[in-house]
Amino acid sequence: MVEVFSMHLMPYMDMPDDFHDNYDTSWVTFPNSYYDPIQGHDYYKQFIEQLEYSAKLGFDGIAVNEHHQNAYGNMPSPNLIAAILTQATKGMKTKVAILGNIIPLHDIPQRVAEEIAMLDVISGGRIISGFVRGVGAEYFSYRNVNPGDSKEKFFEAHDLIKRAWTEPGPFEFRGKYYDFPYVNIWPRPIQDPHPPIWTPSAGSSDTVEFAAKHRYTYAMTSLGKEEAIKTFNEYRQVAEEKFGYKAEPSQLCWSTKVYVAETDKKAREEFEEHINFFFDHFFNGSLHLHFPPGYLNDSSMKKMMNSRANRARKSMEQMFEEGNITFGSPETVRQRLTELHKEMGFGVLNIGLHNGNMPHWKVMKNTELFGRYVLPHIQKLI
Repeated sequence: MVEVFSMHLMPYMDMPDDFHDNYDTSWVTFPNSYYDPIQGHDYYKQFIEQLEYSAKLGFDGIAVNEHHQNAYGNMPSPNLIAAILTQATKGMKTKVAILGNIIPLHDIPQRVAEEIAMLDVISGGRIISGFVRGVGAEYFSYRNVNPGDSKEKFFEAHDLIKRAWTEPGPFEFRGKYYDFPYVNIWPRPIQDPHPPIWTPSAGSSDTVEFAAKHRYTYAMTSLGKEEAIKTFNEYRQVAEEKFGYKAEPSQLCWSTKVYVAETDKKAREEFEEHINFFFDHFFNGSLHLHFPPGYLNDSSMKKMMNSRANRARKSMEQMFEEGNITFGSPETVRQRLTELHKEMGFGVLNIGLHNGNMPHWKVMKNTELFGRYVLPHIQKLI
């Protein structure tokens, strides 16, 4: 059975008309003087309502993530948003996925361990904890962290957090980057042995192997179906050949952007301006900011550059065919997602129902049509 999650980036949508004349990116260097806190207040209320509605319609989970100093995603602390969501979904079985905390940016990983444990207790055991290294731009926002060390720090922070959740304290942790004489977190998580760990990534082979080794759910982000198929097959192969087990569909999560309307024509008309806004204003980081020296090894850089080369402006139909977006009537979206599930074999589908500068009413309409007429079918796929 496929689990379906509703993911939100919580962007700041009021971009200046002359954005493209004056700025090449909405990340790191885009001036925060364009941010209106009063408008931001309204946006946060809308975003929380949109995720709460997904939960009410029966989505298996709702998901948030962490980014810094950009208009693309206004969640510098996803754990704060997750805390709100645990109360907005009180009494429901809906999982709250944090996809995820950028653990190399934390000087004290125990803080992440404590916060996730606290959220797990508050929610009654509904938290999913994603761990990410973060995109390269995060390391310009936090210059005290060397991007060349970020992968090693990620692995070490993961080990510390996992031990903090599962090993009785106090205990010592002596590592290359983290050195603590007492690790003894309070509270401890409800879920045993710990909240599920997911590893969102854009296809890095190191992350694929790490996820397969620990049998974590690998959450594929940003890329179309062909790259996802290659990456999922790599996970299956590594799991079987290197770690001696057959990967389950629940270990493979695929992400896409979805819009549902009454007809295919109406869906295209209502969706196009917002998905174009997303790629033109938010998904436009410069090479300099997104790939700092030392952040990627040669193979990962080659894969990422090939991906970027294929991201030139494409038609809605091209993006649909390549799996970057899915839109149409309920019947069309059901059929398309069923086809993609058959091709990829994912056991978790993570969809973006809010995209670009989409207004609140469209998101709620999209969520309702998907939730009522598509979601039950997708959840029954095997």
